[in-house]
Amino acid sequence: MKTDIILAGVGGQGILSIAAAIGLAAIENKLFIKQAEVHGMSQRGGDVQSNLRISDKEIASDLIPTSNADIIIAIEPMESLRYLPYLNKNGRIITNNTPYINIPNYPEIEAVIDEIKKNPKNIILDADAIAKDIGSPRSSNMVMLGAASHFINIKFESIENAVRSLFLSKGNDVAELNVKALNAGRKEVS
Repeated sequence: MKTDIILAGVGGQGILSIAAAIGLAAIENKLFIKQAEVHGMSQRGGDVQSNLRISDKEIASDLIPTSNADIIIAIEPMESLRYLPYLNKNGRIITNNTPYINIPNYPEIEAVIDEIKKNPKNIILDADAIAKDIGSPRSSNMVMLGAASHFINIKFESIENAVRSLFLSKGNDVAELNVKALNAGRKEVS
């Protein structure tokens, strides 16, 4: 069992929280995990990307080779396109449809979505709206993780435990809102 995941978005969207939650869940299941350096964190709104590799066997490298990613989880739709060369032929794109327009020449969102839809295994959802609907507009990243959880080879209960543990230091209410966002994302895809 192996799952190679590219996490993509822009600074401030919670890519590190997704990586941490998956990492904690993997450890709970005694899986091996490697994460490559996250790029772009130094600037809110800058490109952020991370390679996350999970396996039941030792992992030699933390970098995902071109054409080997099983999943791209993108909190920003254009960022999912940036990493398409890493996706394997059976790979899945799971992306938020809400753009983070941080450049003057951001392409038309319809064109970006049309390009994403060229991959037959795409899931496009409005994670921002789902997060707002449950009363936690800052947890769209957990909505995206919930949507992707169907395809990550880790028990969902472990991912829930990880999210709860990850946010507990911010208080039980914050932890439970993030678990609620995770479940809302999962339900959206089921």
